[in-house]
Amino acid sequence: MRRLYRGFFIAWVVFRFGLDELVLSSFENPWLQRLARLLTIGRTLSAPRGQRLREALERLGPIFVKFGQVLSTRRDLLPLDIADELAKLQDQVPPFESAVAVATIERALRKPLSEIFVSFEQQPVASASIAQVHFAVLRDRKGQHREVAVKVLRPGMHAAIEKDLRLLRMMASWVEKLSADGKRLRPREVVAEFDKHLHDELDLVREAASAAQLRRNMEDLQLVMVPEVMWDYCTTDVMVMERMYGVPVSQVDRLREAGVDIPKLARDGVTIFFTQVFRDGFFHADMHPGNIQVSIDPKTFGRYISLDFGIVGTLTESDKDYLAQNFTAFFRRDYKRVAELHIESGWVPPTTRVDELEAGIRAVCEPYFDRPLSEISLGMLLMRLFQTSRRFQVEIQPQLVLLQKTLLNIEGLGRELDPNLDLWATAKPFLEQWMLGQVGPQKLMDQLKAQAPHYSKLLPELPQLLHSFLRRSGADTSQAIAALLVEQRRTNRLLQGLIYTGLGFALGMIVMQLVIRIRLL
Repeated sequence: MRRLYRGFFIAWVVFRFGLDELVLSSFENPWLQRLARLLTIGRTLSAPRGQRLREALERLGPIFVKFGQVLSTRRDLLPLDIADELAKLQDQVPPFESAVAVATIERALRKPLSEIFVSFEQQPVASASIAQVHFAVLRDRKGQHREVAVKVLRPGMHAAIEKDLRLLRMMASWVEKLSADGKRLRPREVVAEFDKHLHDELDLVREAASAAQLRRNMEDLQLVMVPEVMWDYCTTDVMVMERMYGVPVSQVDRLREAGVDIPKLARDGVTIFFTQVFRDGFFHADMHPGNIQVSIDPKTFGRYISLDFGIVGTLTESDKDYLAQNFTAFFRRDYKRVAELHIESGWVPPTTRVDELEAGIRAVCEPYFDRPLSEISLGMLLMRLFQTSRRFQVEIQPQLVLLQKTLLNIEGLGRELDPNLDLWATAKPFLEQWMLGQVGPQKLMDQLKAQAPHYSKLLPELPQLLHSFLRRSGADTSQAIAALLVEQRRTNRLLQGLIYTGLGFALGMIVMQLVIRIRLL
C-alpha cells in the first residue's frame, strides 16, 4: 500500500510541476507536442522549466535530489538554464530549522550547546539532501579554541530513504522481468549497491572515518586538502571537523582573479582522481562542484579542498588491474586488447568473437581521440558504448557504478575549468607509470613481503605435519627415512634450480621493463 501511495505521489509531483509537459515538448514529433499543450490546459506553469524541475526533485526527496546533483554537472547534455537551476541542489537545498539542529547536537553529544562551543552560527552555511552544515568555534579539552564545521543529519532521513528504496527495488524487478535487457543490466544489483552507499551516507561516523582515510592517503600528494576530524565530537548524527577556507571551484572568474593557474587546476583534478582510483583503490565518489573548493591562502595556494565524504568508492586489486589495462589499451587505441579484456573478465559471453567486438568498440571510440575536452562528451560516448554493448550482451558491473558516476563528475569539473583540457593526454602518463609498477621486480618483492608473515607461521608447523603424514601413511619408518634422504638430494638440486630460475626471472623482468618503456616512447 505504501508503495502504491508513493507511486501516486510521484505521479502527482510530475503533474503538479509540469514535468510531463517538459518531457513531451522536447520531442520533435508534432503529435507529442500537441499532447504536451493539451496537458497544460487548466494548469498554471508560469515558473521557468529549470525551477520547476529543481522544485520537483526537492519535493520528491533525497534520492531524487542526488539524481539532480549528478545531472547538474553535465552542462554538455543540458540546456544552460536547467543546468544553472539544478546546480542549486548541490548546497542550496532548503534547510531544516536551526532549533532542530541544536537539539540533535545536544542529544548526540549529551551536553548543552554552550558547553561544547564558544560560538555557534544558527544559520547553516550549506544545506544538502542528507545534512546541513553550521560554522562554530569549538572549546576543546585543552582549553583552546578551534574554528570548526558542524555537520548535522536531517531528521527522519532513514524512513524517507527506505520508502524510495522500496519503490526502486520494485521498479528494478519490473525492469528485470519486462525488459529484454533486464538480465544484462542487473538493475536489482545496481539498486542494492545504491542502497548500501546511501545507508553509509546516513552514518556520519562512517563518513568521518572515510575523511580520515582520504586525508592520510592524500597527504604526500600536496594537491588536495581534507579537513581534520574531531573524533571526540562525532556521532552517527553529528560530525565536527576542521573549518576550511576556500573559493568554490565553480567560481572560475574569482579563482582567475586571485591568480590561480586554471589549466593546471584542471590537470591536478584528473591526477587526484586517478591517484585515488589506481594507487589507493579508495576514492571520493561525490565530486560535484558543491563539494570542492580551492585554497587561495599563500601557504596552500592553488590546492583543492575536498568536502563531504558521505559517498566513497573502493576497488579491489583485480578491479584496478582490469581498469588500468582497459584505460591503457584505450589510450593506445588497442581495441583488440580491450575486446580481449572484456572476454577475459567475463563481462561478455566467452563465445563472443574478438574481431567483432573489436570492430564495435573501434567504431564507438575512434572518433573521439585527438580532440579537446570541449569536443568530447563522455555522456554521448557512454551512450554509444551502451548501444554497442546490447549487441554483445555486456553485463553491467554494479561495483563500478560509483566509478562511472565519479568519472562523469570529473569530466563536468574539467569542462568548467578548462574546456581545452585533453583528458586522455593528462591521464595517460599516470596510468602507464602505474602499469610499469605492476610488472616490475619491486612489485614482486612487495608481494613476497606481504606473504612472508603467512609463511613464517606455517614453518614451525612443518615437523608436526610431517610426523602426522608418516603415521597416516602406514609405511615403515626406516623406509620413509631412506626415501626422505633421496628426496633431500633431489630437493638440493631443485633449490639450486630455483635460485638460478629466480635470477633469470629477475633479469627477465628488468628486460621486460626496458621493452615496455621503449614501447611507450
